[in-house]
Amino acid sequence: MSVQPQEQGQATSTPKVERIDTVVIGGGQAGLAMGYHLARLGQRFVILDAGARVGDSWRARWDSLRLFTPARRDGLPGMKYPGRGHAFPTRDELADYLEGYAAHFELPVQCGVRVDALARVGERFLVAAGDRRIEADQVVVATGPFQAPHTPPFARELDPRIVQLHSGHYRNPSQLQDGDVLVVGPGNSGVDIAMELAATGRRVLLSGEHPGHIPIAIEGLSGRLVFPALWFVWTHVLNRNTPIGRRVLPKIAAGHEPLIRTKPKHIEAAGIERVPRTAGIANGRPLLDDGRELDVANVVWATGYRRSLEWIDLPGFDADEEPTEGRGAIASEPGLYAGGLPVSRPAVSQHLRVLKQAGLVVDQAAGNRRIYRIDPDGLARLRADLDRFWDGALSAYKDLVEQREQEHP
Repeated sequence: MSVQPQEQGQATSTPKVERIDTVVIGGGQAGLAMGYHLARLGQRFVILDAGARVGDSWRARWDSLRLFTPARRDGLPGMKYPGRGHAFPTRDELADYLEGYAAHFELPVQCGVRVDALARVGERFLVAAGDRRIEADQVVVATGPFQAPHTPPFARELDPRIVQLHSGHYRNPSQLQDGDVLVVGPGNSGVDIAMELAATGRRVLLSGEHPGHIPIAIEGLSGRLVFPALWFVWTHVLNRNTPIGRRVLPKIAAGHEPLIRTKPKHIEAAGIERVPRTAGIANGRPLLDDGRELDVANVVWATGYRRSLEWIDLPGFDADEEPTEGRGAIASEPGLYAGGLPVSRPAVSQHLRVLKQAGLVVDQAAGNRRIYRIDPDGLARLRADLDRFWDGALSAYKDLVEQREQEHP
């Protein structure tokens, strides 16, 4: 969609252009955290969100979804998450918190506004949303990692009598017809949905290689004791600046994030059958890597999401490459920032680093400069020590997992 102004003499009238300092696209955790900091800096800004209400991106997930982080880690800047710190909030509880957060700080969120295009016109950015045109000096793209549900191309070959849907469109078991269910994708979402379906008495098959799991009960006492260490790893270690982060992040991006809440013994106790990877379709039925064709009535594709940035008409945003960013700023476009994009996505759920990233992005957007005096040699030694520590920690973790799997096959 073009966002360029109309030429004189054209029959179509030119939309009136609104002008503002900063436009934040997306009113989820990242966008709201950005808004909090922008408001504190006295910036003129607006947050545009496609949902009818703040928090609707969470209300659109499956009904029984619960977060994998405790409430004490789920608050946004300036407002603690209510309730018990060790509780794991539900989908609706988080959505209501976000809505209350926006209202409490009187953030200028405009709901029901879907941005169609973003381009640069002269020295400013031009945002198109329906018939609206907004010029801005700075734009923060905070649309989040869950953008376009992805299913394998061969899914279209499935027999039309089989009910199929992506996990992003799954709400509850009532959407499926009677009969067996194949859940494709053994990650956290796929396992949670498979567990819920198995509890209804259905035969459920879970397709894909086991991605590993955290060998503690995160909702128990051991989880409370160990979670601070896990949090440190997730927020400070698993990034592109550490050797272990560079090894692990590609695997996580490929869907190999370890199971956080559910363990293999839970899957087995629920009666869920583990089957190999789904390789294609044969005779209208799912075909497994081992050559078996599955006679199932339903298929749930828990196969992740792909970025959807085609609406951004700027250099560096194409179908094949991720835009290059540093501390939230897009290198090729001064004034453009990423908050919550797949390009800046950490190793865990997006909300885990929203708070930190929002501060970094807004610090740059406001033109602030901070001076740090760092000893390069000391920093190099610290990095080397951390690398050795985390390599040892990873090795110990693998040994622990193998030991537990041998003790509880």
